[in-house]
Amino acid sequence: MTTAEVSAAVRLSVRQIAQAARRAGRILGVLSTEQKNAALNAVAAALRSHAADILAANASDVSAARAAGLAESLIDRLSLTPDRLEAIALDVENVARLPDPVGETLGEATRPNGLKVSRRRVPLGVLGVIYEARPNVTVDVATLALKSGNAVILRGGKETVQSNAVLVQIIAEALSKHGFPEGAVQVISDPDRARLLELLKLDDLVDAIIPRGGAGLHRFCVENATVPVIVGGVGVVHLYLDASYVRDAAGVQSAAEIILNSKAQRPSVCNALDTLLLTEESARLALPNVARALVSAGVELRADAFTLALLESENIPAVAAAESDYGTEFLSLTLSLKTVAGLDEALDFIAEYGNHTDAILTRIEAQAEAFVQQVDSAAVIVNASTRFNDGGQLGLGAEVAVSTQKLHARGPMALVELTTMKWVVRGAGQVRA
Repeated sequence: MTTAEVSAAVRLSVRQIAQAARRAGRILGVLSTEQKNAALNAVAAALRSHAADILAANASDVSAARAAGLAESLIDRLSLTPDRLEAIALDVENVARLPDPVGETLGEATRPNGLKVSRRRVPLGVLGVIYEARPNVTVDVATLALKSGNAVILRGGKETVQSNAVLVQIIAEALSKHGFPEGAVQVISDPDRARLLELLKLDDLVDAIIPRGGAGLHRFCVENATVPVIVGGVGVVHLYLDASYVRDAAGVQSAAEIILNSKAQRPSVCNALDTLLLTEESARLALPNVARALVSAGVELRADAFTLALLESENIPAVAAAESDYGTEFLSLTLSLKTVAGLDEALDFIAEYGNHTDAILTRIEAQAEAFVQQVDSAAVIVNASTRFNDGGQLGLGAEVAVSTQKLHARGPMALVELTTMKWVVRGAGQVRA
């Protein structure tokens, strides 16, 4: 996007942007699956053909972020590489291959008076998505919105202005070549918070606000919006290691691999592990091996008294945990360790601090089932990495956010979660008695 185009976008009021999105949404909602899929495949091809432009814009954003002293975890979220960009393009193609939920008919029935009633799945309409860093979100959200027939207004953080401007321009050009309406995907490039506030108040034009970022962003949206807000993406991630899982060398090795993957595979994302819960027995059996793997990957361990003493006896570096380390979403190479008496205490601890992603490693099926039934989180995982709470990994193609609320949608939000239902009633002259 040229400087003149960015300036023109800034001059548009947020209401004008939303009005264009509303007009576009009426057309998007009736496009065929074939039209949408062709456009999405064109977007994927355009991302590849314009890779140099995208990476150059992103490098400018990253350089500015470092100069501004932003945290490395945020810079990691912001950064694009050729491999990450190719993964984004593949995700677009994956979404194109997914079943189209729009138009699905549910619950067909004929009433005693002859009325034929059913429910039909339809787009939400216009989405406002607010996020920090992570230019991949720009593409993921646009892709899912388009496939589900929604127009979308994107508002990234000031640290992603260059990346988002280029990405949205590339997407818009690809869509226009396939007859998509102007206004289907738009970005608010102006970082002024007043424009964000304007978006949050447009309940006559915008159907849902979806924030992706820290707890402060979510709280700001909830407290200031008249548009419904879908909250998610913030939460402390736990893994409970039961002794039954680590009674042999193979179990210890497996636990170390799962915990390392959960914490260090990409520590800056919302499904990365924050707190490891152990019993004294499981700590004695497995913690030295697990901790060595974590420390080798650069993880700082913050341990309670029991696990700290155990690690010190093995000459494994760790620091004493503060009470505030429990209930903290680190988004970095930091992990807190907590000793619990057993499953019941682990469940109590997770009930106090969790709601996002929580996992258990156990060989006892009754324990696994109790964990699944009693942990009230967006995703509960048994004997696998917490990193699997992700739309792409769960077969959804991509995700707009991971919702941690209970109304409308919970967990990774993809195509189906961006739709709603309407009743269709067909009669033959019936009147109500």
